[in-house]
Amino acid sequence: MSELLNNKVSESGLITIDLASFLPDNPIVLFDIKPFLFMELILKEKDFRAALLNINWSEYQDKVVGIFCSTDAIIPMWANMLIVSNLQPFSKVVYFGDENQVRAQLLLEQISIINPDNYVDQRVVIKGCGDTPIAESAYVAITQKLRPVVKSIMFGEPCSTVPVYKKKA
Repeated sequence: MSELLNNKVSESGLITIDLASFLPDNPIVLFDIKPFLFMELILKEKDFRAALLNINWSEYQDKVVGIFCSTDAIIPMWANMLIVSNLQPFSKVVYFGDENQVRAQLLLEQISIINPDNYVDQRVVIKGCGDTPIAESAYVAITQKLRPVVKSIMFGEPCSTVPVYKKKA
């Protein structure tokens, strides 16, 4: 007696969205302002400008760069602007923040360009497990983007989901 096994998950018509797949392949490179500070606390303009002149900016060629300061110092706004003005000719894109903050910004940008018409009346699962940390803001953004058009939104894996939204009939 031979019975065919049916994969109910694959037959369900669910669309799974893995937010980690929206992240770029190239790594995020961080530019820490801390080494350019006097006593790790004070930014001296003349010394800071001189130090920036000695950086090989081509090392940031085609990279996603995050500017941050790993110490609790007050950094004037113009300092970040000066760093960006040096990075911009080389880097792919520059953000303010550490790796997690940059990753969150990248995800939000990718979610903003999703065409919701591709998900009209679909049953969508937003993948919830993975090796790549995903910011809460990305889950908020994808839910907000898709809720007006989908039939349902679930969180988790297709075999084990948590219902988030179901369109009323």
